[in-house]
Amino acid sequence: MEYLDLWLIMRWFHVVAGVMWIGLLWYFNFVQIPTMPKIPDELKPAIGKHIAPAALFWFRWAAAFTVLWGLVLAYNQGYLVDALMLGAGKGLVSVTMIGIGMWFGMIMAFNVWFVIWPNQKIALGLVEAEADAKPKAARMAMLFSRTNTLLSFPMLYCMLAVSHGAG
Repeated sequence: MEYLDLWLIMRWFHVVAGVMWIGLLWYFNFVQIPTMPKIPDELKPAIGKHIAPAALFWFRWAAAFTVLWGLVLAYNQGYLVDALMLGAGKGLVSVTMIGIGMWFGMIMAFNVWFVIWPNQKIALGLVEAEADAKPKAARMAMLFSRTNTLLSFPMLYCMLAVSHGAG
């Protein structure tokens, strides 16, 4: 396999992981969270015990691999440091744009792993916690998930703008 083919495959994995991550983020925020109050109580355990944990597994690992492969690709193409510094001193809009997108993505991935997931484990009863901790944890996970949803729009814009004429 040629060198170019390897990086094309890595870029494809980065894009597929990103689609999975943002797709699940939007599923949670535009479908599952608004629909939960309408689901009869006897059916809610199916979501909390089966669907949500499986979706959260793919959600957090898609976040990790999206960021990891994105950083590896930026490093390989020689713009990682410049992008992380938002193109300081380079005068290149494309480096600044991709850098802003990278920072939003890293903030979002941090939220997934260190705020949303730990709180979801409590809210879903996957770890031991006091009964009054569950609603607080659910709210915290939801607020950070909503924050990620809001960040996903400028993040996607910045990431796509570079290769679609705005950078």
